[in-house]
Amino acid sequence: MVLELVNAIGVSVIRLSNIFGYYVIFLYDVIKVMVTTKLKVSKLIVQMEQIGANSFIIVVLTGTFSGAVLALQTYEGFKRFGGGQEFIGPLVALAMTRELGPVFTGLMVTGRAGSAITAEIGTMRITEQLDALQTLRINVSQYLIVPRIVAGSIILPFLSLFCMFFGILGGYIVAVYYLGLNGEEYISEIQKYLEFSDIRGGLIKSAVFGLILSWVGCYKGFTTWGGAKGVGKSTTQSVVISSILILIVNYFLACFLFTS
Repeated sequence: MVLELVNAIGVSVIRLSNIFGYYVIFLYDVIKVMVTTKLKVSKLIVQMEQIGANSFIIVVLTGTFSGAVLALQTYEGFKRFGGGQEFIGPLVALAMTRELGPVFTGLMVTGRAGSAITAEIGTMRITEQLDALQTLRINVSQYLIVPRIVAGSIILPFLSLFCMFFGILGGYIVAVYYLGLNGEEYISEIQKYLEFSDIRGGLIKSAVFGLILSWVGCYKGFTTWGGAKGVGKSTTQSVVISSILILIVNYFLACFLFTS
């Protein structure tokens, strides 16, 4: 019984190690192409629009209502402990810049753009369009993969910045117009406690999350097989894997960026 358990654990570890190795090799090949070939700027701009601009409304709505509900629940918590409502502004600002802004942006863009990346490349794989590009001596990584990964890494910090701002704005609207708190105090306390390093750390997180969602999306699309059913399966796996990795990596980045 014990040997069977150990064997099962060993098989699972080896399997996960192999899968992780495939992802790393794929990223290594992409980086090698990135530094040895010319970047397709037109493709990069198109992908920045598809990943970033088309996700703007979703990110703004997510940030606004996240900040709003955070201000509301923080007020209720402080009221139970007998005070501290003046710290609602800084708490909302710190939470949005350090954690909620980058993480929610990464998760929302993963669901909208990461899945689209996988579906698009996966469809090209099962319809043999990728094979046709290779037959025409077109570097698939340079043409399809690199622009998406670079675009994701560049555009996510900008989206996250909007998510942070509208989250703080949503908290302000709830705090001032619903809870009746002092608006000037809300802003002044944020200016007092929020530091540039908090925003910088959140933007660094966002860039890493953009790399993760585009990397995983491209890999799952590139390795799709099994027809239309395989595309759906790869798309689902892409969203799940990207979301889990974002949450896991977020913890380690928080430890690295915000602990002294």
